[in-house]
Amino acid sequence: MNALVLRSAIVAAIGGLIFGFDTAVISGAEEAIQSQFGMSDFMLGFTVATALIGTIIGALVAGQPADRFGRKKVLYVIGALYVIGALGSALAPNAEVLMIFRLLGGLGVGASSVCAPIYTAEIAPPKNRGTLVGLVQFNIVLGILVAYASNAIIRVVAPEDIAWRWMLGVMVVPAVIFLLLLFTVPETPRWLMAHGREAEGEQVSRRLTRTAEESADQLAEIRSSLAQEASVQGVRFFTRNHARVILLAVAIAFFNQMSGINAILYYAPRVIQEAGAGENAAYLMTIAVGVMNLIATMAALTVIDRLGRRTLMIVGTIGYLVSLGFLTVVMFYFEKVGFSSVSSVLVLVGLLVFIAAHAFGQGSVIWVFISEIFPNRIRGRGQSLGSLTHWTFAAITTWLFPPIIGALGGGVAFLVFFIAMVGQLVWVLRVMPETKGVPLEEMEAELGLIEDPRAARDSA
Repeated sequence: MNALVLRSAIVAAIGGLIFGFDTAVISGAEEAIQSQFGMSDFMLGFTVATALIGTIIGALVAGQPADRFGRKKVLYVIGALYVIGALGSALAPNAEVLMIFRLLGGLGVGASSVCAPIYTAEIAPPKNRGTLVGLVQFNIVLGILVAYASNAIIRVVAPEDIAWRWMLGVMVVPAVIFLLLLFTVPETPRWLMAHGREAEGEQVSRRLTRTAEESADQLAEIRSSLAQEASVQGVRFFTRNHARVILLAVAIAFFNQMSGINAILYYAPRVIQEAGAGENAAYLMTIAVGVMNLIATMAALTVIDRLGRRTLMIVGTIGYLVSLGFLTVVMFYFEKVGFSSVSSVLVLVGLLVFIAAHAFGQGSVIWVFISEIFPNRIRGRGQSLGSLTHWTFAAITTWLFPPIIGALGGGVAFLVFFIAMVGQLVWVLRVMPETKGVPLEEMEAELGLIEDPRAARDSA
């Protein structure tokens, strides 16, 4: 694999690390924030969800700037939002200011979920695209693990009344590193050539490929797809021709969050404490969850381009059903007889299986799949739609999780997630296509959106 391709993919994936860190770091701070500002469960859920409201906005608006100004420039803006959001959240004097800066950080997360996978998909060769785009997901789960470990350490070494501020503020460090490293990577050749910068696009393509022949093939594919797009003025997004890929993106993003993944990541210490663990033990147990997340993601990235996206989704969905069914039974039973150290261990086991299933399936597939299925001319908007759907349901589940657990118990929450995953299994088996190894320029024909241009040329 070309060294610049790998380096560029790693830099883009650092945005994913910060994304993951921001996702999980609130789990260590939410109880202290609730106590400090005297919040109800409902208001706590809303405060945590303000970052997710930001991600919805970021996912909604990032696609067009990424298409108009370039993937790399949008990544710079994302890095700046990470820095501002972290500093503002750490220094917030009241709940309202905290919500504002959590919202700004969330804007960066939402935009990153759109731009980083697109950037990586457009610099990666087809045979390595799943692995390289998957680096974003790998760094997301690495960021989650780092956040859990950071929370556990800060909780011990920092004064209790300000520990939560350090937990939220430490994200400044990787955000600054991300901004500095962006200076060392190029814009994608696809975007450059789409905006009339042919010479730059050709130069970048030669740098990203190993041979002149490989570069020539890549440039020919890009020119062919751009020529087709040039004949279509003012391309509309919501059309019958695009309906299939739109529904595919919405479905995978919807099911991703209806597994309960973000709600569990945000409130993992609370869930484990509710199940009977002590406070210190709960924080250490969340590190085990983070480690399992990382291991399963690494396993998925080694096979995603060999086994395919669909196979990973089938395995992961079965794991969801096993773990969520187990957690539902455990929570219902111990809510009746009383929680203990035994119940906390059982819940931890269920969470470890759940997180492994997510990381091996949905977690490793979603951003790869969404970045692949849309035609070049609407890829930015398509990625935005998928991310918008993802983060909308992330906000809903995160906001409602604390009051549902408080009013109805964990058994009901896990049962809802279990039923949703039955729906996902049906969708994967009956609807989801396989996209491994298909060049981006040929994806439309592969999915049946247009006539296969290769077949048309052959018949001519």
